[in-house]
Amino acid sequence: MTTVSQGQGGAADTSEGAQELAPREAVAAAELLRESGAVLRMSEASVSELAGQVSEDETMIINMGPQHPSTHGVLRLMLELEGETVLRSKPVIGYLHTGMEKTGEQLTYMQGGTNVTRMDYASPFFNELVFSLATEALLDVEVPPRATWIRMLMCELNRISSHCLFMATNGMDLGAVSMMIYGWRERESLLAFFEKVTGLRMNNNYIRPGGVAADLPDGWREDVLTILEDLPPRLAEYDVLMTGQPIWRDRTQGLGVMTPAEAIALGATGPILRSTGLAWDLRRTMPYLAYDQVEFDIVVGTTGDVFDRYAIRLNEIRESIRIVHQILDLMPKGDYRVQDPKVTPPPRARIDESMEALIHHFKLFTEGFKVPEGEVYVAVESPRGELGCYLVADGSARPYRMHIRGPSFVNLQSLPHMLQGGMVADAIAIISSVDPIMGEVDR
Repeated sequence: MTTVSQGQGGAADTSEGAQELAPREAVAAAELLRESGAVLRMSEASVSELAGQVSEDETMIINMGPQHPSTHGVLRLMLELEGETVLRSKPVIGYLHTGMEKTGEQLTYMQGGTNVTRMDYASPFFNELVFSLATEALLDVEVPPRATWIRMLMCELNRISSHCLFMATNGMDLGAVSMMIYGWRERESLLAFFEKVTGLRMNNNYIRPGGVAADLPDGWREDVLTILEDLPPRLAEYDVLMTGQPIWRDRTQGLGVMTPAEAIALGATGPILRSTGLAWDLRRTMPYLAYDQVEFDIVVGTTGDVFDRYAIRLNEIRESIRIVHQILDLMPKGDYRVQDPKVTPPPRARIDESMEALIHHFKLFTEGFKVPEGEVYVAVESPRGELGCYLVADGSARPYRMHIRGPSFVNLQSLPHMLQGGMVADAIAIISSVDPIMGEVDR
């Protein structure tokens, strides 16, 4: 048994304690059972057989990351290898930990959006949306219809930009370098639109409790139509570049296979779950916003492999385009936020004219608004799966407890199961297919 450490001073330099993958001879049966699939209901007899399958002299433990470019951030994977075959693996996380949930308990509900938007930085609008929906549920506030449809518009465009980023990085991970350029190009046009609407390309703090920060600017409809017209022919190019390409299929088909039962047991959601054939999408199964008023299909796979997860995201871009077209037709007029002075600051123009408006604005942004006692859990379908927000209110202007159910965090626990028995080279493809965002994992 050989242990390879990244630090020059030996294994102690990179030790993360119990998080690390221990050498096989030091692993008790119970630990091996937990690593190998207690969640998947493996019997102790099966694990004992697994433990005796290889000679300890023929294996070694290596680190992949946390600086490896294809771990999608500061993710560290410890792999036990026999030759180039992965026998066991363990994700080691926490290198990006920023304590956002605890920070959220020190901020007012009005300030909370600036915190949560930074968790999944590839899809910030979804973080803002789930926090705002949870806060509004505690307040028992109903936002105006226009605010609801604006939220849907921004989230579906954000889903497209997030999946374009996946196309770019997934292509680069597997050697399709051109795909990195094309995926980045498509995402850039969407970020430019986000900047026009919110003032920022990322971490927007646009969706807020009570509605959105500002109405859509002049010319927004033409901008969106231009984006929607450009995307379909470029998606067709992706099909030529990758979907029908024999090398791409050989590098993705049959890798990281999961069954529906395994995905459910491991808590996987989003494209990972749908790749197994289960049509579970919260927009359809537990509708929120106005998703019950638009038509779209839930894209599912058949094999549950890396190729299915790629194909699902590619076709979800097409479904989001279809949804956005309907939003353009159905966008109502009216207010973009609740006209409740307890929650909503006065219009900017009134602050220059009225001392009462200035005081009202000052108190809202310094003290925040108080939320009645209660607790709530709200979930939305982010590009990576079920994104949930659990809030406990104690009657003050700050959450007593905030917890985020990050899909990247939960989906990561499916990695050891998908990696087992594969090759080291295939590990990159499997990690990429999970599409983890480490800011959301470590929060």
